[in-house]
Amino acid sequence: MRNLVRSKRFWLVAPAVVYIAFFMAIPLLQMAYVSVLERGEYGGVNWGVFSFDAYRNFIFERDLMDNLMINTDYLQVFARSFGLSAMTMTFALILGFPTAFYISTQAQSRRNFLIFLVTIPFWTNILVRNYAWILLLRNGGLVDNLLGFFGWETGGLDILYTPYAVSIGLTYTYLPFMVLPIYASLEKLDHRLIEAAFDLGADKRRAMMRVILPLAAPGIAAGCILVFVPCLGAYVTPELLGGGKFNMIANLIGSQFGSARNWPFGAGLGFVLLAVVLLSMVAYSLKFKSLPEDKS
Repeated sequence: MRNLVRSKRFWLVAPAVVYIAFFMAIPLLQMAYVSVLERGEYGGVNWGVFSFDAYRNFIFERDLMDNLMINTDYLQVFARSFGLSAMTMTFALILGFPTAFYISTQAQSRRNFLIFLVTIPFWTNILVRNYAWILLLRNGGLVDNLLGFFGWETGGLDILYTPYAVSIGLTYTYLPFMVLPIYASLEKLDHRLIEAAFDLGADKRRAMMRVILPLAAPGIAAGCILVFVPCLGAYVTPELLGGGKFNMIANLIGSQFGSARNWPFGAGLGFVLLAVVLLSMVAYSLKFKSLPEDKS
């Protein structure tokens, strides 16, 4: 009987294992192999010739005398990507937490409708949404004309093709990923705890800081990861709203596989980014792996 149960479990899990291995594990192993190969003379790779230049060139470069020297260009791209991702995560949290809290306080029928509104941006292709922001943020665009209509002469917003425009586009794109996890945590919140805090003399600020925020912390952390990590790999938004002047990690990786034809370096950059993502996920799992169970 036990062998029969194990056999059933194996055949139930087997399709998922095969799918993950074929579409995730094998491509990752292939990219890991490419990252430790030598770049070809005319681009691509020299198959079978191993080299760790892809990882060495991330920080160092060789001068005319063939000596290694520190090169911070790629570190600056990573720093810019982390900065824009952190800015986007902050904006999304500032907008997303009040939105999720408001939705959680509504009646059940109204909650469903509001969640439906939050998911509407997913219906439109990200390329179309970014082109819409170009029309909104450009000089003489809708935002500029509205400010002029209300008497605020801007002389041109001059915000398009700046890091702020990239952050605005990323915030709009990934805001639902912040709202939904926080709402999932707040929806389970026992409002009797808030009433007890008021009965014990807490005001609204203390109830928010000492009751609501600690209980919503897992949702906030999940939302921050779901926004921060995809922002690191964003490609379309920096390309369009940044005008190609503020490349992020994904744009750098794409250029290595495209115009630069340096496949090992592109694969190495991809694995550096993957390491950052894995570290973020490990930190999240260690922080919130043991949540208090409801004893009621």
